[in-house]
Amino acid sequence: MAEIDLHFHSTASDGALPPAEVIARAAARGARLLALTDHDTTAGFAEAARAAREAGVALVGGVEVSVTWSRRTVHIVGLGVDPDHPLLLAGLKSVRDGRIDRARAMGDELARAGIEGAFEGALALADNPEMVGRTHFARYMVNAGYIKDVRTVFRKYLAEGKTGYVPHEWATLADAVGWIRAAGGTAVIAHPGRYDFGRTLTERLVGDFIEAGGEAIEVGSGSHSLDDMHKYALLADRFGLYASSGSDFHAPGEGGRDVGLTADLPPLARPLWLARGWLTAAQGA
Repeated sequence: MAEIDLHFHSTASDGALPPAEVIARAAARGARLLALTDHDTTAGFAEAARAAREAGVALVGGVEVSVTWSRRTVHIVGLGVDPDHPLLLAGLKSVRDGRIDRARAMGDELARAGIEGAFEGALALADNPEMVGRTHFARYMVNAGYIKDVRTVFRKYLAEGKTGYVPHEWATLADAVGWIRAAGGTAVIAHPGRYDFGRTLTERLVGDFIEAGGEAIEVGSGSHSLDDMHKYALLADRFGLYASSGSDFHAPGEGGRDVGLTADLPPLARPLWLARGWLTAAQGA
C-alpha cells in the first residue's frame, strides 16, 4: 500500500471527522503525504495543516470542485493549490451559493416519498450549513432507520434519476480547472469509475478536461476495483495524464476504504506526487 492519500473529506464539507482528527487518523495508519479535498471549500485547511505538522506528515493544499459538464455532475480535484487564493475562494463561494435551496428541494422530494424531516435532519448533521449535501441526507436517513446504510440510500434515493435527487448547475469545467490553475494547483478528474459514461463519453470528458488545462486523473480511488485501476492507468497513459490516488474517505464505516493509505498504482501510471516532488517533501529530503 502507498503511504499517500490525496482525496478525503472532513466536517468542513460532508466528512464526519474534523480536519485535525481525520489527519491524525491518516497519520496513525502510516500516511506520509496527504491532501484534504473538501467539496467546494478550503475552510478546513488551516486546522489540517496544524495537525499535519504535529503528526509529522506532509500536506498539500486540496479541494474538490463540483462541476456540471454535458448536463452531468462530475468532480474535479485540485491538488497543490494555495487554499487562500482570492480567485479560487471566489469561485468556490459561487459554487456553494444555492446549496441550501437545493437541499430544501431534496427534502421536499423525499417527503413526497414518505421520508419526513429530511431537510431539517440533514442540516442538523452539517457542521457547515453552506455545505449541506446528499451525504448529510443519507446519514439522516440511516440514523432515522429508513435505510440500513449510506451506500444503499444513494443507490435507492439520491443517485441521479432517483426520487431524492435534485439537479443543480455547478461550476463549468473550464472555470473549475481555471480556478485550480490560478491557485497554483493541478486539476485532477476525480473517481472516473463512478461516472456511468461509457468509453465515448469518458474520452470526450478527458478531451475537454485537457483542453481546459487539466493534467491528471484518479487512477487509484476508494471507488475503483483493481480492474478499474488498470483501465484508468491505460487511459491516463494514452492521453498523457498524470495519475493520482485517494481514498475518498468520508467517515469510518462509510465506503470501502479508510483514510491514509491507497493501493499501489499500476507500473504504467505516472504518479502526480512524484512529478510535483511532494513525496520528496514528505520524506524530509
